[in-house]
Amino acid sequence: MSDLNRGIMKFKGADSPKLIAISAVLVFGSITVLIIWALQSAYTM
Repeated sequence: MSDLNRGIMKFKGADSPKLIAISAVLVFGSITVLIIWALQSAYTM
């Protein structure tokens, strides 16, 4: 059992490269959207 298959993601295949890539895209996409929203709120563009 790898370290990625522990903690919150306690299901089989939690450490597959495909699932890791999908979650990385979701996390970084959310961060990007929040930064863009913050910049548009702070500065009139």
